[in-house]
Amino acid sequence: MHMPTVILSGDGLTIRQAYETAENHRPVALSPEAAIQMAASRRMVMRYLNEERNVYGVTTGFGRFSDVVIPAEERQALQVNLLRSHAAGVGVPFSPAVVRGMMLLRANALAKGYSGVRTEVVQLLVDMLNQDVLPVIPSQGSVGASGDLAPLAHLALVLIGEGQAVHGGRVQPGAAALSGAGLAPVILEAKEGLALINGTQAMGALAVLAGQQAQWLANWADAAAALSVDVLRGIPMAFHPAVARVRPHPGQATVQDHLRRMLAGSQLTTEPGQLRVQDAYSLRATPQVHGAARDGLSHILDVVSRELNSATDNPLLFPEEGEVISAGNFHGEPLALVLDYLGIVAAEWASISERRIERMVNPSLSGLPAFLTRHGGLHSGLMLAQYTAASLVSENKVWAHPSSVDSIPTSANQEDHVSMGTTAGRKALTIVGNLRGVLAIELIAGAQAADLLGPGLMAPRTRQVYDWVRQTVPTLDADRPPSVDIEALASAMLDSSGLGLLETLFAAERA
Repeated sequence: MHMPTVILSGDGLTIRQAYETAENHRPVALSPEAAIQMAASRRMVMRYLNEERNVYGVTTGFGRFSDVVIPAEERQALQVNLLRSHAAGVGVPFSPAVVRGMMLLRANALAKGYSGVRTEVVQLLVDMLNQDVLPVIPSQGSVGASGDLAPLAHLALVLIGEGQAVHGGRVQPGAAALSGAGLAPVILEAKEGLALINGTQAMGALAVLAGQQAQWLANWADAAAALSVDVLRGIPMAFHPAVARVRPHPGQATVQDHLRRMLAGSQLTTEPGQLRVQDAYSLRATPQVHGAARDGLSHILDVVSRELNSATDNPLLFPEEGEVISAGNFHGEPLALVLDYLGIVAAEWASISERRIERMVNPSLSGLPAFLTRHGGLHSGLMLAQYTAASLVSENKVWAHPSSVDSIPTSANQEDHVSMGTTAGRKALTIVGNLRGVLAIELIAGAQAADLLGPGLMAPRTRQVYDWVRQTVPTLDADRPPSVDIEALASAMLDSSGLGLLETLFAAERA
């Protein structure tokens, strides 16, 4: 499917656009305004060079060496040495989606026109993105202080024909990858190497991927919970609008509305006292837990959206004021805090989901056959699927420990407070992935329970969820490896069919 080009100007880039570029190769172009903006700040750099004025990163060294003046004839070498020395990352390389996200966000930040780079440098970054020339970027090594120095240095090396990149499905030297795509490396001028690596774009790319997926999974969590409430013959009275009216958190109201609509018309749900007076917390308090997570996610996405369109370089050049200012916009604290929060939010969705799974597979809590199989003993049914959910939830508890509270000084104590935002982002993306697995298990268990009760008794909308699950995962009549079903459904949740179902179920809001 053809997707419209994302136009970069430094403003107006959305999380959804960034996600589609990172995951689905949406094409990118620079706006005419961006070229004008970049030219204005570049003229300032040239003026400072002509005046032989001492400006950090333009005519001086970096970090602890900011007081060392670099002779004019060595300034091109300074930029190359900066990229080489800072490419100190280690570990498993970032995924192609993370790398594309980094490239997009760095280009957008530079397009704002406060970094003093030439248009052709940013254009090469855009061309690499469109031609799928993806730098090999180790995932470990950033402390998130002067931004993501190590990851962005690995990215920037390919622009000068060094480092390594993936093109045409294989890892190649940077120069070969560029040549294979019909591109040529650039020779960096004063300030440009620093501008390429000062920024929060590694943690930003992780925030885009984890944040957008979490936004969709928020609705999947509500859909899975509704299915579970239906097959466990829960009490929808707990979701009465009056409950949210006296505790007016917006997320709680949204989830209560989702559950009421999803359960309307069910012949399985019950009234208070019909089977029990009230449900367990994992059913009854779903709006309060899911709602709090939604409110947290709303704040997280607001911060991420602002960061996507921010200038995170140092020093910043302001043509309107005629000022060059060394400040701290590269510091990753805004993203570090919300990425830790995102990990906590996603872990909580998974935690309560696993408790609903346990209620479905436990015959003493569900009234259904043990582990949702008619042939207990000979067959184990979904026994081990619940183990997997428990394992993922337990793992999330470790990953959810915050990174942003840990700071280790670097650069001879010049950079004496760091954010650890990229570590927070890597953990958040892991937790969101684990959440998707847990929700897939809940959906599989809910559909299996429906088969045992009779799908015809379900609410029309929970029946839609059941029917969608059955397009990918057949009824469990005899034991088979649950792993295949879990992985297949987790993948389907974020493909066109899964997102299309969310649009249908929650038509009042975009998924």
